[in-house]
Amino acid sequence: MTRYIFMVFAGACSFGILSTFVKLAYREGYSAAEISLSQAFMGLIVLGLLQFLFSREKGFKGGLPVLFTGVTIGLTTFFYYVSVVYIPASLSIVLLMQCTWMGILLDWVLFKKQPGWVQGFVTLLILAGTIMASGIITNPALEISLKGVLYALASAFCYAGFIVANSRTGQQMATLKKSTIIMLGSTLSIFIVNAHQLVVSNHFDAGILKWALFLSLFGTIIPPVLFAKGIPKVGAGISAIVMTAELPVAVICSHIVLQEPVGWVQWVGVFVMLLAIGLLQFLRRNFEKGKSE
Repeated sequence: MTRYIFMVFAGACSFGILSTFVKLAYREGYSAAEISLSQAFMGLIVLGLLQFLFSREKGFKGGLPVLFTGVTIGLTTFFYYVSVVYIPASLSIVLLMQCTWMGILLDWVLFKKQPGWVQGFVTLLILAGTIMASGIITNPALEISLKGVLYALASAFCYAGFIVANSRTGQQMATLKKSTIIMLGSTLSIFIVNAHQLVVSNHFDAGILKWALFLSLFGTIIPPVLFAKGIPKVGAGISAIVMTAELPVAVICSHIVLQEPVGWVQWVGVFVMLLAIGLLQFLRRNFEKGKSE
């Protein structure tokens, strides 16, 4: 069991480092559109090749709902990468974690799953942790780009949509086939949204290839493989808690590599958010267990 928990943990950590290295790619002159498209396209090629070689399920039969699921994760990636142009990477990941309560809201609006007091309490904790982690409390004069915040929140909303859609589509589909179709939807959505910019781009060169390989490896190849292997063994509840490692890893990585300042109040805010997400999963798991008994 420890090995499978580590797989889920490693997958979350893999996601956590992305925003920091995207900022490094920006310093070389690449745009969010170029980086997100090259990452998604590289992931599509690798996953498509793996499906062709190792999956028994060929083709894309029954894959339309999964394709639209890929659209949500593609927009999540693009909006997230745009947000780190305007705000610190550590703040972007904090805002991305708002997908937790947004997912609860989407379930309520779309599927009439009315949240209880637990979800309400957890949402308040997450919002309180967000305010602390943003750095506003310790530095009231801190200027935070509204544009960056809105892009990060749009990313969180799309991520919530991906989580809800992914849990309800392609449940009987082989992992490699589902991952390939999701990545196809992701690639198409990023290209369509940015087609006007991408068709005239002169940055698709050998330089961007290294970022495409690195970001696709840690963003679209390693995590799905580790999650596909680890989550079924560990269970969704524990996995959801372990996957919150993405938040502190992103903050630590941005602090070390990009020298972004992170004070003790911000660390307390990160801890409060992790506690809230963990509490939600723990109570939800216990409720479902009691219901089944």
